[in-house]
Amino acid sequence: MSTISNGSIHLLAVPPVPERRERLRDEPVAGHKRVLLAAPRGYCAGVDRAVVAVEKALEHYGSPVYVRKQIVHNVHVVSTLEKKGAVFVDEVDEVPRGSHLVFSAHGVSPAVVQGAADRGLQAIDATCPLVTKVHREATRFSRDDFHILLIGHEGHEEVEGTMGHAPERTTLVNSPDDVDTIEVPETDRLVWLSQTTLSVDETMETVRRLRERFPHLQDPPSDDICYATQNRQVAVRKIAEGADLVIVVGSANSSNSVRLVEVALEYGAKAAYRVDYASEIRQEWLDGAATIGVTSGASVPEVLVQQVIDDLADAGYADVDQVVTAEEDLMFSLPKELRRDLNGNQDSRGLGGRTRKLDWQTR
Repeated sequence: MSTISNGSIHLLAVPPVPERRERLRDEPVAGHKRVLLAAPRGYCAGVDRAVVAVEKALEHYGSPVYVRKQIVHNVHVVSTLEKKGAVFVDEVDEVPRGSHLVFSAHGVSPAVVQGAADRGLQAIDATCPLVTKVHREATRFSRDDFHILLIGHEGHEEVEGTMGHAPERTTLVNSPDDVDTIEVPETDRLVWLSQTTLSVDETMETVRRLRERFPHLQDPPSDDICYATQNRQVAVRKIAEGADLVIVVGSANSSNSVRLVEVALEYGAKAAYRVDYASEIRQEWLDGAATIGVTSGASVPEVLVQQVIDDLADAGYADVDQVVTAEEDLMFSLPKELRRDLNGNQDSRGLGGRTRKLDWQTR
């Protein structure tokens, strides 16, 4: 696979699926071996919509369908779609004129939209609606003469897209420690917005420190951090309380997956690691671990979690208790170009969702 942007200032060569290692060994530990499986986990509505959008675009128009950046930040999803005929590019000028191009779930700036139009590309916007909400807020606040303090990670695709909607009126705040050094125009009209996939706790700490420095700082109409990010962080907190080890399935360039590891450690897990694939689990991680928590980021298909559960069963962790902290049933409509089938009829997947079976006993 070609090298493409990973949503940071660096480039990512998507790694191959690791070779299968020897089966994990069933070593004795003090206590009963079990797995605490977090719920909710895995695909959120925005990710599901974006992935289905690429799949349906390939059904409608055939290969190749081009995708700007990774459609979602998961190496397995990207490589699977590539095998089906999707071509991932870094910028629109790499796409042949007149081709079909899908914008990723992380959103794009108006300049990118215009660049696609200038090349005559048939663009399909798979931006998560919750990201689109932040874009609209940025546009509105800029129009109303506010200066925006955007809490997010420099170089992340979502941040670049949001800043592109109000480039002259936005200052990026990377972390709480940046608050003391950022330079802001002299104005009483300040408002904060945030990247949707951040740590809830860290974002609120950044807001607290911003308000200490800028008492007149205003809040957005609603919290920008998406429901799925919040729900997955709440769920991992719950399983971390009693876990000797937490395994988070997700890619290194997935902001929300990386955050889950941090949250697990903060809320009591003795150890926590992130893996793309079950075969990356190391035997030494299991030493002395009776209770293992398992969860996955919002761009991770359930099949990858199932592989982790199967491998842990080899090591004696056959008892799986699902810990449910919220129920999710949100679905988003597909981009308008894809809501009908090839015969023009309303598509049964027009909402972009697919039923995800959870076969574990809930407690």
